[in-house]
Amino acid sequence: MVMHSTTSPSRFLISWASSNYLPDYRLPHRKTLFLLAILSCTAGCEAPPEGPRVPESGLTAQALPAQESWNITLTLTDSGRNSDVVKARHASEYHQGEKKELFVDGGVTVTIYDRKSGAPTVMTAGRGIVHDNQDIEAFDNVVIHTADGTLIQTDYVIRTSKNRMLRSNKHVIITRPSQTIRGSGFESDEGMLHYRIFQASGESISTK
Repeated sequence: MVMHSTTSPSRFLISWASSNYLPDYRLPHRKTLFLLAILSCTAGCEAPPEGPRVPESGLTAQALPAQESWNITLTLTDSGRNSDVVKARHASEYHQGEKKELFVDGGVTVTIYDRKSGAPTVMTAGRGIVHDNQDIEAFDNVVIHTADGTLIQTDYVIRTSKNRMLRSNKHVIITRPSQTIRGSGFESDEGMLHYRIFQASGESISTK
């Protein structure tokens, strides 16, 4: 797995540039902090939200990223061949014991290449997670374009590396040139050649 960044060469699982540590945020003067606290509570104090940053992840929001990088291109390899390319405006690597997860956000594009034909499937999302086993989760306005012109729209998708399947348990709309299908979740191969839609309903569009 190779990652490129506009800041400096970096890596997820292989190498990150040592210069991409978190910046040193210096605290303002105590009097300033005191005044800010008064103003904040005058407007109404609220407890910070609890729970994980991303519910599907095992890492908590209290954890600080080990590394950060911007404008990244991450290439995932399978048996020495490039299989997926992830691009994002921002990435944060989190560690929990031996477990590593790369959180990407600011707009994410994942290009998945079919093992046999090499045809690309392109997935865009607001944010995502790249796991250390190369599973990829995508969140927020997920849109998938396949090589045959199929369009999939949903709010969550996971691409599992082991069997190279796409799955979702959220509401999904699948649009083909002459057909639109809606359902509550789906599973498919990467090219959407073979798929199942759960609780499906749809409509056909006549071209005559």
